[in-house]
Amino acid sequence: MNQTTNTILMIRPVNFRMNEQTAVNNYYQHEIDNMLPTTINTKAQNEFDAFVEKLRSFGINVIVISDTNKFDTPDSIFPNNWISFHENGTVGIYPMFAENRRLERREDVLKQLENNGFLIENIVDYTSAEEDDIFLEGTGSICLDRQNNKAYCALSPRADEELFIEFCEDFEYTPVVFTANQTVNGERVAIYHTNVMMCVAETFAIICLSSIDDKKERKNVLKHLKEDGKKVIDITEEQATHFAGNMLQVHGKDAERFLVMSQAAFNSLTQSQKAQVSNHCKIISSSLDTIEACGGGSARCMMAEVFLPKK
Repeated sequence: MNQTTNTILMIRPVNFRMNEQTAVNNYYQHEIDNMLPTTINTKAQNEFDAFVEKLRSFGINVIVISDTNKFDTPDSIFPNNWISFHENGTVGIYPMFAENRRLERREDVLKQLENNGFLIENIVDYTSAEEDDIFLEGTGSICLDRQNNKAYCALSPRADEELFIEFCEDFEYTPVVFTANQTVNGERVAIYHTNVMMCVAETFAIICLSSIDDKKERKNVLKHLKEDGKKVIDITEEQATHFAGNMLQVHGKDAERFLVMSQAAFNSLTQSQKAQVSNHCKIISSSLDTIEACGGGSARCMMAEVFLPKK
């Protein structure tokens, strides 16, 4: 199994804004004062377009599908939460915590991928779990080590343990479960998505170890990463709030590896951390300030990796 892909699916926003339904447990989101909604959306679109252009300039195949005005879907820019694509031709469809995010799921996205020459053999749909208020938000909740068949999951209101175990059985991954917290108003609360505190790449992993309060759990996560030969690059909780955990490794046309992140994430890294990453691959960074502030997500959340086989 490959850990990186050359093809990324991205959804261009049409009504991007802060989603009040996700803000209840995404503590990375905040309002931008005195900015009109149309201005916020335009800024987000500009950041999105510049990001896509930059990725393409490095030989990364980006399939851009525009959001529609059919529903109010302010978070449509983060497709990796509702869909995942796998090398065996399987697509995973996931249950979402916020009701307005459930409207992001679109069948035409699958059709457009098929039109791009990709083969979809099978769909595993977990969305009925929403009826029981059980959620698992795709590769936001699950960090996959596809090469070593391991899946990392920080439990939260958006990541249910039983459903995660079911996913691992269906997709043949070994589950690595833990809880990751952040301090909000002096209290330790669950980080909403695993992919904001960790990123698993081919030969290394970036992780905020201090967010895993339980020492046994922290030790277990480290054990798994190290036994798979990953160089562990530890980030602070402060760096995680600048989305230094929200990164994705991809490859260009000639198989050159890149670690993709936002400018804010890049700026938060120390020289030593940047050097450690550079030992493994080049860094691509792009400014996503508006998207990060209002959406509470960053570069990784915007990219749904396409591992489907070609027809």
